[in-house]
Amino acid sequence: MSSVKKIFIVGGTGAQGIPVVRGLVANNGYAVRILTRDPTSRRAQDLVALDPAKVELFQGSFTSEADLRNGYTGCDGAFINIDGFATGEKGELYWATRAYELAIESGITFYVYGNIEFTYKKSGYRPEFRAGHMDGKGRIGEWLLFQHTSNKGQAYYNDMKLAIFTTGPYIEMAISANTTMSPRIEQTAEGEQVATWRVPLTANGAVPHVSLDDCGYYVRWLFDHPAEADGRDLQVAIEHVRYADLAAAFEKVTGHKARFIDTDMETYWLDGPMSSIRDDPAGYLADAADPATMNVKENFTGFWNIFRASGGNTGLARRDYALLDEIFPGRIRSVEQFFRRQDEKARERGSSLWDMVLEMQPVLKNHEDMRRN
Repeated sequence: MSSVKKIFIVGGTGAQGIPVVRGLVANNGYAVRILTRDPTSRRAQDLVALDPAKVELFQGSFTSEADLRNGYTGCDGAFINIDGFATGEKGELYWATRAYELAIESGITFYVYGNIEFTYKKSGYRPEFRAGHMDGKGRIGEWLLFQHTSNKGQAYYNDMKLAIFTTGPYIEMAISANTTMSPRIEQTAEGEQVATWRVPLTANGAVPHVSLDDCGYYVRWLFDHPAEADGRDLQVAIEHVRYADLAAAFEKVTGHKARFIDTDMETYWLDGPMSSIRDDPAGYLADAADPATMNVKENFTGFWNIFRASGGNTGLARRDYALLDEIFPGRIRSVEQFFRRQDEKARERGSSLWDMVLEMQPVLKNHEDMRRN
């Protein structure tokens, strides 16, 4: 077992962390130590069941320096994806900084940071493109790359290699409950059921959606190729998805009617999937009275404005799809391909993609945690 690399993981029981753990555990070269507040939770226990010899649960919190130090001890690498929807933007900035510094202090040799691009900066700091949950990660991602460059060759630095793993909205969110893009089942005048996405994206806007299943491959690739990955910001997606195309693909795969209805922002916040919590803090543990805390409406108004300005892979959020094809030839490349895979998986369980939307379940862990706090 001496050749097996142990990876310390923050965010392992989250939507992205689960496929990352699966991807590492499926490789004989890795074992993982997962930081979790609740080792008895369903998600944590499901991960242990993957391979009890390779999956270790470590009870604690990323908001504890002692827990981070102890978690890093004896590990070779780290995958750190802090839940900004728990801490809020302000808390994430501090704890993402300390997680990096403590990794160097602890002798970690390769560090991967779960990131979202800093589109507020890319917009020229225009206020309509401010989305705190994206900006918090994006600032840190850029800061980490700068620190990594400036630290190289310094006597105090252990030459820890570093990569940034930049994602975006998961395509699974478009068929899951309680997300910004959850569909609803509506009825036509003739009584026919229609899967309907009422979101403020406009006809020309597009979301660079990420497949969670692909995340496991990409992160393992980073750990497998430390020299090539060092200093890289790997920005991933399946494609830039227009929602008219998403609805058409859903209808093609399921055989059931589907449609996208572009919704103005005011209507979306009156009647959209997150309208009931629009005034809540975007980080559910953040102080609502703190001027640094954005509420859900402020945060996700910026979010939708970003993707309104990203159509055709020419706007604020861009991806190098040729590079992704090179790194992962088997990646999911279209929303239709994603829907077909989901339908196949569902049918193996005696269900279907249409049934999944009729009885949508949450994919994001923060929705489970919010109900417990």
